[in-house]
Amino acid sequence: MTSKAPDILAFREDFPILKRSVYNKPLVYFDNAATTQKPQVVIDRIVKYYAEENANIHRGVHYLSQHSTMAFENVREQVRLFLNANHAHEIIFTRGTTESINLIASSFASKHLLAGDEILITQMEHHSNIVPWQLACEAKKATLKYIPFNEPGELELSLLDKLLTPRVKLLALTHLSNALGTINPVKEIIAKAHQKGIPVLIDGAQAVAHIKVDVQELDCDFYCFSGHKIYGPMGIGVLYGKEKWLNDLPPYQGGGEMIKTVSLEKGTTYNDLPFKFEAGTPNVSDVLGLETALNYIQNIGLEHIAAWENKLLTYASTKLQGINGLQVIGRAKHKSSVLSFIVEGIHPYDIGTLLDKMGIAVRTGHHCAQPVMDRYGISGTVRASFSFYNTKEEIDVFCEALKKAIEMLK
Repeated sequence: MTSKAPDILAFREDFPILKRSVYNKPLVYFDNAATTQKPQVVIDRIVKYYAEENANIHRGVHYLSQHSTMAFENVREQVRLFLNANHAHEIIFTRGTTESINLIASSFASKHLLAGDEILITQMEHHSNIVPWQLACEAKKATLKYIPFNEPGELELSLLDKLLTPRVKLLALTHLSNALGTINPVKEIIAKAHQKGIPVLIDGAQAVAHIKVDVQELDCDFYCFSGHKIYGPMGIGVLYGKEKWLNDLPPYQGGGEMIKTVSLEKGTTYNDLPFKFEAGTPNVSDVLGLETALNYIQNIGLEHIAAWENKLLTYASTKLQGINGLQVIGRAKHKSSVLSFIVEGIHPYDIGTLLDKMGIAVRTGHHCAQPVMDRYGISGTVRASFSFYNTKEEIDVFCEALKKAIEMLK
């Protein structure tokens, strides 16, 4: 990583989509929590693979297959370094955070969850870290419980010891809330769970683009993230799991790659890690695109990215304070560059629609976090989420457009 702060906004030129217009207005892209835009180097890497390297991997004896296999497996090592995992075989490639969580929910429940057991999550989870556990609990006649959060959007950790009962078999929680921007003290929570012998899964979909993640320092048992939230392609994700857990759990899917031998008479023996959990033809091109994205942000420096994004969040929060009837949802002391809000008497969808006509992309609705909205008694919010390629000038444009939209909708 770089030590001297770079000119962050110089990197904006690397993103071709930011040069386009929408409805004859310069695009202002504030929907980064949904997906980040892609630098040209990531786009070029995917094109290069299909133009020059395309082959199925692992079992081919020809040059292209061997070349692509080496490139693919090198990315596994790069992800290991990115997360500071112990072993490359602790890195499993999936389609995204959702599949990573579903994998663990299915495999863990099939072996370790019994009737009367409990899974503990939090009230601020994305649906992807709720529904898989609901399905697992329903199948095993177990119970899903949650840690509530307070009005500012911070977990009620005073209740944690009480909730971590002997019946809890696993704790799953978000590192960074997509709806509130809250950064949870996951290291402290993991330590408390481990004191009672409870494994912990962290949903890192929102966190990895803003926070340096060290899975050994956190001591989490599982960590999940998606490539498209960290300037990489859609359709690729990562599941980190401690070796002992990945060896212990049964496969999630059956098919090619995840087998050693298959016999109609004697059954199947499963492959070693990580292939045990990677059935079928892998998404080679997007794995290579993910590697390029990780190298790209590490070249900038996550600490520099976070510093600029925090400046944007502070600047935008201050600007919004002057708008009558506007209420920010999520005021945690430790939060990232997510700014959710409502305006009294106006539906979030209507605000988002008018902002779109002025060239500004925001997200409206419940953000796949309906329990969060239920906590505040609202149907949804307008969410502006910032990246390092955003500018204070864009925030000025956004605030003026927002005022105009509010005036039109009164």
